[in-house]
Amino acid sequence: MRIAVVNNFFPPRPGGSSHLAAALAARYVAAGHEVLVLTAAYRDSPAEEERDGYRVVRVPAMPMPQLGLAIDFDMAFTMARPGNRRRVNRLLDEFKPDVIHQHGQFFDLTWLSGWYARRRGIPVLLSVHTRLESPDPKYMALFKALDRWLVKPILRRYRPRYVIMDELCGAYCEQRYGATKDEFEYLPVAVEPSRFEAPPTRDVRAEYKVNDAPLIVSLGHVIQLRDRLALVEGLPAILAKHPRTKVMVVGRVYYDAFLKRAEELGVSDAIISTGAVPPADVPSFFAAADIVAHDLQGGGFGTASLEAMAAGRATIGTITETNFPAVELRNWENFVLARPNDPKDLAAAVIRLLDEPQEREWIAKAQRELVHANFTLDVVARRHLDVFARMTAGR
Repeated sequence: MRIAVVNNFFPPRPGGSSHLAAALAARYVAAGHEVLVLTAAYRDSPAEEERDGYRVVRVPAMPMPQLGLAIDFDMAFTMARPGNRRRVNRLLDEFKPDVIHQHGQFFDLTWLSGWYARRRGIPVLLSVHTRLESPDPKYMALFKALDRWLVKPILRRYRPRYVIMDELCGAYCEQRYGATKDEFEYLPVAVEPSRFEAPPTRDVRAEYKVNDAPLIVSLGHVIQLRDRLALVEGLPAILAKHPRTKVMVVGRVYYDAFLKRAEELGVSDAIISTGAVPPADVPSFFAAADIVAHDLQGGGFGTASLEAMAAGRATIGTITETNFPAVELRNWENFVLARPNDPKDLAAAVIRLLDEPQEREWIAKAQRELVHANFTLDVVARRHLDVFARMTAGR
């Protein structure tokens, strides 16, 4: 097959969907298929390049202005640049895709390639990585309006099949976009465990003077939907039992309420905010961790958390045991669950893991095995290719 992969986010831009799109593209090529990647221009990255056996074309784009708002994010818009619609059409016409795999429902390259697919009768698979939601009522109202009046009409015109990564994603697509279960493909997010098998390249504990203190690593950009407030508010109870504990927040801080709350609670000395780090350094940060706690507001369980499990670190989530279709989660057997936005419950889970190092290691081993059985790139890529085969049958 000829598979066009479309994502405004692509390496070297950091982010879960960015690296998943690249990794899946490489797996498609390894399975004998041709791949073209269309993405948005990013800083000084080349306009075109060959990597892992496929061609990457970066379409001219305009960065989103940073206005100091809680929803500021590092993304770029291709439709703001004249001629890009013709450019995308020409690139796809030259490539002649059998199927288009889109990442991100509210990116403008998704829309451009969707309009193209509708005119050419090409099937489309859409991976919904991020739900447009916010705990802030005014932003939530804005996001619902954008979904209703902009995203939904576009999607309904070219009718993709939806990659549903968890139960929250399925409910979101039904409620916001009027999608039905007949349009769903249940494919979990994928990670590459081999990234975490080599020895760490950085001594994170020494660099940040953590030494042998208990360390909770929380990896990923800080936004309102991943605000780390529950972790900070649970810290007084954790420190009362384990006073040397440190919390290391690894990622760019777009929303700093957790730092202000730490000052109010008098726990700022226990917080280490590293800023963004290169993806190649992520295994070193996980290797330094005793516990990983990232997705704490009931908004799902993302790539960073699954990677922590793949790295063999006890990882706390605030999802349900039925979160992943066809994957069985059992609390305190192959997973650690806490209630969303509940500092007391989160602190209790952290304290139990720190109190019982043998149980912590046993849980971490079970979580790692869970990832190897269900969430590796090889497993998930094969399932994507099976979906593409069904979608293109008879064309």
